[in-house]
Amino acid sequence: MNLISIFALQFVLTTLVLAVMARWYLVPWLKDKPLHFALSILIAPHAFRHIGMSFLVPGLTSEELPSGFANAAAYGDLISGFLAIGALLALRYRWRLAIPIAWAFSIFGTGDLVYALSHAEAIPHLSTAWLIPTFIVPGLLVTHWMVLSHLAAHAWRGRVAPKEPGQRELAQTQQSAQGAL
Repeated sequence: MNLISIFALQFVLTTLVLAVMARWYLVPWLKDKPLHFALSILIAPHAFRHIGMSFLVPGLTSEELPSGFANAAAYGDLISGFLAIGALLALRYRWRLAIPIAWAFSIFGTGDLVYALSHAEAIPHLSTAWLIPTFIVPGLLVTHWMVLSHLAAHAWRGRVAPKEPGQRELAQTQQSAQGAL
């Protein structure tokens, strides 16, 4: 099996296993948690994205690692980590912009990971940093998906759910009455 195939196999299997574990254990546990709490749990691992700076450490990667990839991956991860910390603080202290900050973090962070993964030419030169894209990145992608899903569901509920007290119950009663006809 060639190097690219091994990389792809490890990446796909890790992503699959982590996605299944998240679906079986994390999704049910977070289902009834308040949005700010659930988002904080899902964003917390991203506060460690400074680990991506490892792509710039001599000896951890091959000297032939393309500098364009190394710099983009390292600094993209660093920025994502800072955005994650900002989102965690905003969510913890219920800042008015907490949800938009969480959106910005997850959109930027997902884009950073997808961009880094698009550089297959870097794979043969990852050396000991191999575990970052084959083990850490899949977990980050799964949690990004979960963050974006929670944010989208929250946005959708905010658009369809009546805002005034008592209106939700009235709407549910009307729907039940229509369903009975």
